[in-house]
Amino acid sequence: RQSCVRVEDDTRLPRRKKMSLLAASSTAFSKLSHQSPLRRTSASTDSRSPPPHGRVVVVRASPVPAANGVELEGELELPRWAGETSLSRFIGALISFKPLFSVMKLGARQLLIGNAEKTNIPWREMTNEILNSDVYKEMESVQNPSLVYPDYYLNPFHAYDEGNLSWLAAAEAEAATMSIAKLAVPDAPTVDEANKIVRGNWLKAIENHLKQYSGNSEINDILDIGCSIGVSTRYLAEMFPSANVTGLDLSPYFLSVAQYKEKKKAARIKPIRWIHANGECTGLPSKSFDLVSLAYVLHECPQRATIGLVNEAFRLLRPGGTIAVTDNSYRSKNLQELSAAKFTLLKSTEPFLDEYYLLDLEKTMRDAGFVSVRTIMTSPRHRTVTATVPHC
Repeated sequence: RQSCVRVEDDTRLPRRKKMSLLAASSTAFSKLSHQSPLRRTSASTDSRSPPPHGRVVVVRASPVPAANGVELEGELELPRWAGETSLSRFIGALISFKPLFSVMKLGARQLLIGNAEKTNIPWREMTNEILNSDVYKEMESVQNPSLVYPDYYLNPFHAYDEGNLSWLAAAEAEAATMSIAKLAVPDAPTVDEANKIVRGNWLKAIENHLKQYSGNSEINDILDIGCSIGVSTRYLAEMFPSANVTGLDLSPYFLSVAQYKEKKKAARIKPIRWIHANGECTGLPSKSFDLVSLAYVLHECPQRATIGLVNEAFRLLRPGGTIAVTDNSYRSKNLQELSAAKFTLLKSTEPFLDEYYLLDLEKTMRDAGFVSVRTIMTSPRHRTVTATVPHC
């Protein structure tokens, strides 16, 4: 029943050959990654458009506010390794070389698991607990067999050949989520403390936006698009216990784990509903939600999908409703200062990362019809962008 990460036969290179491939790229890395970047200068708050193709923009947007007074911004408009910079194109060329890509993919996986276990996250134990459980019985009740997957979703993600369409990816998702929180807040003494910062600041950003812009509208119906195994969904259900909460995802494997884990918890007054659907075209009624969340979803999407998701969220929200997106911030000092090895491994597992960093998300929201678009840094790696559907 267990899935496995496979290395294709034609990429099983001898260790000496692998090392020579990596060594051959190291000199170029050091030259490109240490080039003097263009810094940002003061400008108005609304000049947050992504940089023009091929260079880092000189204009600096006004600093994005940080939750709890923590200063989190780096000196650049976006990381050197993102977008269409020389370094980014060089990394893309390396990743496109299949034998080296396979080495990178496995290296990224080993790095993530190793970092997790160094911070006392029992990755293998948590994974085996799911894989050896009765989670497989949930598939029949959550899967929509007629769903057609968008082409981008069939790509390898996160070092899984099957992307998010595998039991292994679903079984490892919770440990990976915990590890990412600790990586985002490396100074946090424990994983729990890191989670409190990452999730707590995200929820606080939503709460503050609702207070300021929702016109005291009640939150009765919540949709969590790209809910994965339901971590963010459960946080929202706990924050709004009287609301009807729905988790929606493209992966029936992730939804099976979400439903399985939810059944293990104490029954809620309002049980969470899980839906297997495409977030760009959910099939749900228009104006049927008060809050739509997308947590750590958009960096895994091409720009066309992000635009579709934002437009669908606008359609689904009632007047005065709120969209809340939390994801990587291209202004993150933490991300801008990643080592060459780490950002290369990161990009090898995230095929649409450049498209994510080059898209002006705030403008995309305004183009969809949202108003009161606000961005706040909610962890050293993440921003939360909130916006409102006009009241009339």
